[in-house]
Order: sequence, then structure tokens, then C-alpha cells
Amino acid sequence: MATSETTSSSIFSFLLKDKIIASPGFNRWRVPPASVAIHLCIGSVYAWSIFNPPLMKELGVAASAAGDWSLSSVVWIFSVAIVFLGLAAALAGKWLEDVGPRCVGVTAAFLWGGGFIIGSLGIITHQLWLIYLGYGVIGGCGLGLGYVSPVATLIRWFPDRRGMATGMAIMGFGGGAMIGAQLKKYFLKVYFEAPEYLGSIDSVNLITEEGKRFVNIAGEKVEVVVAGATDIAKLAVEIPEGIYVVGTGNTGAALAFISLGVIYFVVMMIAAFSYRIPAKDWKPKGWIPPSVEDSEKRMITGNSVHINEAIKTPQFYFLWIVLCFNVSAGIGVIGVAKTMMIEIFGSTLPSIATAAFAANYVIMISVFNMCGRFFWASMSDYIGRKNTYHCFFILGTLLYLSIPFAASAVSANPAVTWLIMFYAATMIIFTMYGGGFATIPAYLADIFGTMHVGGIHGRLLTAWATAGVIGPVAITYLRRGSLSNAINDLSSKVDPSAFEAKFGAPLSQLSDLVAAKTVTIGRLMEIAPAGTIDPTPSIYNTTMYAMAALLVIAFFSNLLVKPVDSKHHVKNTHPELSEGQ
Repeated sequence: MATSETTSSSIFSFLLKDKIIASPGFNRWRVPPASVAIHLCIGSVYAWSIFNPPLMKELGVAASAAGDWSLSSVVWIFSVAIVFLGLAAALAGKWLEDVGPRCVGVTAAFLWGGGFIIGSLGIITHQLWLIYLGYGVIGGCGLGLGYVSPVATLIRWFPDRRGMATGMAIMGFGGGAMIGAQLKKYFLKVYFEAPEYLGSIDSVNLITEEGKRFVNIAGEKVEVVVAGATDIAKLAVEIPEGIYVVGTGNTGAALAFISLGVIYFVVMMIAAFSYRIPAKDWKPKGWIPPSVEDSEKRMITGNSVHINEAIKTPQFYFLWIVLCFNVSAGIGVIGVAKTMMIEIFGSTLPSIATAAFAANYVIMISVFNMCGRFFWASMSDYIGRKNTYHCFFILGTLLYLSIPFAASAVSANPAVTWLIMFYAATMIIFTMYGGGFATIPAYLADIFGTMHVGGIHGRLLTAWATAGVIGPVAITYLRRGSLSNAINDLSSKVDPSAFEAKFGAPLSQLSDLVAAKTVTIGRLMEIAPAGTIDPTPSIYNTTMYAMAALLVIAFFSNLLVKPVDSKHHVKNTHPELSEGQ
């Protein structure tokens, strides 16, 4: 009688790599669509900022209630997902080499789809830790597995065009937000339910206690939120301004999570079963490997470095810094892209920088991110990987420094020119951000060889996990400091009696009112003296300077990358694993 282990092995053996070796004459161009499909699904993580506004209003729905989650709380969900993406990729890199891309892809489908379902339970029960566990931890592991599964496979299918191959493999991840943003907006709109409306601000008597707003209904105090024009503009559906009862209505976020989880699971399963790997010693028809001289000139090795030996080389850590700081500079901005657009330009150019405009901005980030992955990775086949990263860091530094200039200029002169400048700068930044991801696998194959490139790439993605913390922490911490300073500065300029009339409490209770989200920059500007400049557009200036500094450090790290010493090659460290045996 077979053991349970043998039975289990036979049941799932169809997932393993020895069962998916392509037959002679197999068309290698059938593999990229499966890779792109999986990356389109997991790439929707880049549209996370679409979920920020509804999650911040899950109780108040029309506007944030005192018990609602803050931006700094929900933006960390995105960070946790990226952290576990990196950790899962690092741990699964060697496993991928052992079991093949189909097994890893199927596992990714269960984790990513299941993560959405668990996250939806967190929204329904208003338990933030469940969203972190589902979307962040479990879903993040699905991201990591789904991310690495096609990369090494396509590099082996396209040895003649490594950059283009990795660009194809990772292009979908950058474009995932383009489709994901539309799906999220659609489901949020379909499932949205307006909260109970009590009337306009002037028609309802409000009570303020400990920063919260209440209304007396039939002798019972009921918590409410005051939804102004700015709050309404951020909603998926138009509702009138006024007073709404907390705990009624539905943002639609929970049901959107469930719908997305099911869709992504189905698509990823179909794609995973489409994977094939080339037979040993397979080469593209008519392809002649480059000469030794040409390879050395472009820093492309003809040897291989074992996965455990790679982490002993300085090249691994130089490239780790290159990827980490390039990602850190972009990932924090992506996580709050929609919010940043509204905060910088919503008050100065309200007729243009609407919620719909900001949502489309997120989509365009996805478009340029996706195009940048294919463009820059393909370009690296011609100008070299090292020169490609030099372009990222020199041009990127200048562009990040241009953003504070545009933000400050629009405060003094609300002209659409500054919005165009900001838009163009960020779009170019996002092409290079995506291009950095797409080019790094080919860079690794050039430096360490192709034998264990999948595993080495997985371990290098711990840089992404680190960046998933550095970027959002930097942008939220620096933003919070700038926001606090701006509110304190504005409150010192307003008339105390006007403040008390506006918020139902004296200036001495400012900290409580800010914590309860009753006092905001926008509401303070309504009672600020004439001629007061809105400080909102400048709250990200310090962050942009910090991101530019990271790119400068990454530039010098890339400058130090040299060919790996021959003592680390497989034939010198693991002769039994030398290629060709």
C-alpha cells in the first residue's frame, strides 16, 4: 500500500517541472502571455491607493469618523504586502529552481486570491489586523511567488534578448494597476451605499464632545460626520453635502475585495497551467552566443555563480542597494499617489485636480510604469545594464527635485503649467522605477550567470521588502510632520472666536480636534485671514528631497559594480554543478 507521502507526490506531480518540459518545436512566444497574465493580477497592488479613501471612511462613509482608520494606518497595508513579497521571493527562489514555475504559480494564486478574502473579513468586522494578515502577509507571499515564477523561465527561453525577456515578464506587474484601478473603482461604485442623511450643515444642531460631532435624535446622542465639498469629491458616488450618521451606509470596499479575490484566483490558475520550460541545452534557432570579447565589454559573464556563493560577493550588495534605493524613491509615492495629487493640486486647481482626475492619474502611473519596464529593459540590451541604471539615477534625481519647485510655485500662482510639470516629471520617474525592476534580473544574469538567476533574483528582492518599509515610512513620517506644522501655523493665524464657532470647541482643544479628524487644513483655510496661502501643496517637499538623496547614493553603488571574481564561479566552488554536466 502506498504511503501518504507517495500518494501526495503522485497527486501533485503534474505541477512539477519535469512534467512541463516543452516538446521539440514548441513556440517560445506562448510563454510570455502566461507570465504577463499573472503579473497583471498581482500588479494590482500598485493601485492600492484607490482603497485608501474608502478604508479611511469605512465607518463615516461620507467623511472620516473619529473611529476610522488614518492614512498612516492603511498605507502600511501596502507596505506589509511589499515586505512579504520580498521575503517570500527570497525564500522561494531556490524552491522555484526545484519544483518549477507551474507549482509556484498555483501556490501564488491561492495565496493572492485568499488574501483578498481574508482582508474582506477585516473590513466587515472593522479589524485592521485581519486586513494586514490577509492582504499584507498572505497576499504579500502570493505576490512574491507570483513575481518570481516567470522571470528565470523567460530568461532561459530568450537568452538572445535577456532584457526584453525580463521586460515582458515584469511588464504586466507595472500594468496591473491600470486594470486593477478600473476594477476597484467599478466595484466600489457598484457596492457603495449612501449613509443616512440628516440634512444640511445649517439645518442640524451639532454637539462637539472630545473632538467628536454628535446630533441629538429622540433624546439619544448619535455620532455624525460633516461632509463638505472636499469630502464628497473623494467618493465613488455623488451625494449631497451635509450631516451623515456614522455606522450607516457602505463604502463597498469589503465586497470589492471579495470580487477581486475570485477574479485574480481564476486568471492566475489558468496562467500557471500554461507554463512550459525549455529542455536542457535548448537554444533559439539560428542564435549564436556572443563572443568572449563582446561579453566582457558589456560585462556579461559566460560563467555561473552558485546561489549561496552569490551572497558572498560585493556585487550582490551593490546591486541590493541599487534596487532598494531606486524602489524606495518610487514606492512611497505610488502608495499615496492619489492622495498626493489631491493634496498638492486639489486646493489650488480644484476644477482640474478632481477625484476623477486623481484616479486617472493612478491609471497613468500604471501605464508609464508598464511601458517603462519594457522600454528600459529592452534598451539595456543595447546600452548595457549599468548605463541604464546611471540614466535612472541622474535623471531621477533632477526630476524629484523639480516636484517641490512645482508644488511651491502652484501655491503662489495657481497655473495649470505647474500641474503639467508635476505630471510629466512623475510619469518619467515611474518609467524608470518600473524599468529598474525589469532590468535587474538581466543585470543579475549578466553578473552571476543563468544557472541560479531565479534564486539569486529572489534573494535580491529582499531589497524590495526593505524599500517597502523605507519609502512609505519616509513619506508618511515627513508628511505627518509637515502637516502638523502647517495646522499649527494656520491655527495661530485664525480668529479664536471664529475657530470656536466653526468647530464647536476652543483652540486649546486643537490636538483633540485634529486627532478626531474634525480640524483639517482645508477647514482651517475656510476661516483663515484673506490672503493666507494654502500650505497643503508643500507638505511633500521634504519627502522629495529625501528621495533625491537616495538616488544619489544608489548612483555611486551602481558605479562600483564590477565583474565577479573567478574564485566565485561554479567550476571553482561547486565543480559537480558546472554547466554542461
